[in-house]
Amino acid sequence: MVDTGKTVRVSMSKKKTAQKPAEKKGISVSHSALALFLAPEVKAVKYKIQKPELHPAVIPATARRKGSKFMALDAAVSSVYDYAGSVYDGMGFPGYPYLAMLAQRSEYRSPSETTANEMTRKWIKIKSMGDGDLSEKIAKIEAAMTQHKVRDLFRVAAEQDGFFGRSQIYIDIKGATDDSRKLPLVVNRATIKKGALKGFKNIEAMWTTPYSYNSDDPAAPDFFKPTQWFVMGKQTHASRLLTFVSREVPDMLKPAYNFGGMSLSQLMEPYVDAWLRTRDSISDLLHSFSLSGIKTDMSTVLSGGSGDDLLKRAKLFNLARDNRGLMLLDKDGEEFFQFNTPLSGLDALQAQSQEHMAAPSHTPLVKLLGITPTGLNASSEGELRVYYDYIQSMQENIFRDPLEAVLKIIQLDVFGEIDEAIGFEFEPLEQMNDTELSSIRKADADAGVAYINAGVISPEEERGRLASDPGSGYTSLDIEDLPELAGDPDDKPDDGMPAQDSAQSDFMEQFRKGFLEEQEHFDSVEGNEEVIVRLVIDHLKKDWNYYTKAKKAGL
Repeated sequence: MVDTGKTVRVSMSKKKTAQKPAEKKGISVSHSALALFLAPEVKAVKYKIQKPELHPAVIPATARRKGSKFMALDAAVSSVYDYAGSVYDGMGFPGYPYLAMLAQRSEYRSPSETTANEMTRKWIKIKSMGDGDLSEKIAKIEAAMTQHKVRDLFRVAAEQDGFFGRSQIYIDIKGATDDSRKLPLVVNRATIKKGALKGFKNIEAMWTTPYSYNSDDPAAPDFFKPTQWFVMGKQTHASRLLTFVSREVPDMLKPAYNFGGMSLSQLMEPYVDAWLRTRDSISDLLHSFSLSGIKTDMSTVLSGGSGDDLLKRAKLFNLARDNRGLMLLDKDGEEFFQFNTPLSGLDALQAQSQEHMAAPSHTPLVKLLGITPTGLNASSEGELRVYYDYIQSMQENIFRDPLEAVLKIIQLDVFGEIDEAIGFEFEPLEQMNDTELSSIRKADADAGVAYINAGVISPEEERGRLASDPGSGYTSLDIEDLPELAGDPDDKPDDGMPAQDSAQSDFMEQFRKGFLEEQEHFDSVEGNEEVIVRLVIDHLKKDWNYYTKAKKAGL
């Protein structure tokens, strides 16, 4: 080795070895900790296509026996349930107990009640469809309908149809027995004698079920239309029941729906569920729109611990978080934070969800919920007109046939016969305001004056029209007691005009002679010459120019 005289320093440094990062432990949440925060799961409601569950007393014990006609018919349609159930998954009949429960909520009850009230609000007008005066008969029929409360019966029937999908009215005839109820009720004078009607009775759908119907021949008129019913165990012919079904279901579903239709409550259900969910969500959001939290140590829970201490910590925080309490935090291990949720637009979302509930019942919001439209020149008049058209179509489709039957039965009960010239029509639902009514009355008055002046009608006939018009304001007029018209020759003029001179009297005498010569042209005003003369005098007093021109013309 050669020594160069230089000192050589050798730096000995330790080689640093790279340290591996600490492995993160996986999150492990125990079932006990998870159970503390779990809420019950909400499952969608589904209804099976199956035989309807009825009250035990609806079907008598004799019909439940093996080999009976009812059981044989029930077994024959069992294949229909299977076939329909393979397609209509979850869209079957919910059952009468469930529908009765829904009728307790305003969201389901209000649409059916509103529709029923509108269908019977203006009711019907009984009228003569032919010649002759039938006013006395019509008055007696109206009194009988009031006595039997026909209007209320039909309102309740419309309500029950909305709640359950079907409603019926029983025709109660004096002397009817359990055996006679099985026979058809023929509406004629031989079957229903004078004074034989006992009354009518509403029957809810849950108390009846079909006993017999045709399920073999689709071309038959009674195909899937019951001819006999069980009414709380009593067999009753279909002609003794007025049946109301406004929303019929397909034939394959009729047995499952107890031969009723789709209830309005069932149609409303998805809309009401959405509304209730939206309402509750917005209510919860308003209740806790400001979210407060604590950053704390959750290692115990996330590593599989029970989480009891964490839940207790959360409860302690909630108990002491309001303005009157004291918020306590660990200065080293905890940190408080808060988030505020914007609330703009929530009112529009809630209103939109609420408005959707009006769709199944075709009811305007102002009728269903009392909500008036907003905005510039906003009005519900157009919606109300469309709604009234819908109600009138419902009246024709649902009420027309039962009302015709009731009208004939009441005639047989009151008169012992049916007058085919007596019918009815539904009163218009739209009501006019005072300005519109005033314009109509003025137009009618002008037309009456024109007809009288033209000799088409007499003042007595126009007076009779005023007395018979409920909206004229003159219903108490005595038709025979005509007032003295202005311009009577025996009366002194009270309008400031001078008394008649001899020339005027000569003119009126000539006019009267000319009128008598043309008497054959005024047959329609026979006996009213003096009335016409008085009218002419009145017009002459009001228009002296007319008198002058007539005088110059040599009349």
